[in-house]
Amino acid sequence: MKPGSVKIIDRVSAVEAIKRLNEEDLRFLNRLIVERLKLISQARATTLMTSFTKGDRVGFQASDGRMLEGIVLRLNKKTVSVITDDGHQWNVSPGLLHLVRSARDIRWP
Repeated sequence: MKPGSVKIIDRVSAVEAIKRLNEEDLRFLNRLIVERLKLISQARATTLMTSFTKGDRVGFQASDGRMLEGIVLRLNKKTVSVITDDGHQWNVSPGLLHLVRSARDIRWP
């Protein structure tokens, strides 16, 4: 188990408790769960984002299945802005990118 995580020892009891909640309590619980899931997702994206820096050459698969490569322009809050070799700009989730060549490895004349 990861540090800071909580394990529900008796899931059956948790399910039974949820079944007894009224609509207002269920909506409250739902809001808490959605907020927590968003926080976890954002933390994961932030961690993945640290793998990239401006100028890195990256690759990703477009929604139509094409494999594209480009250069990282900017690291946004949730996405990485990439300009592809054909001049199009994409905002890509960091989890969909792979590093082709680090900007630190590129030698400029």
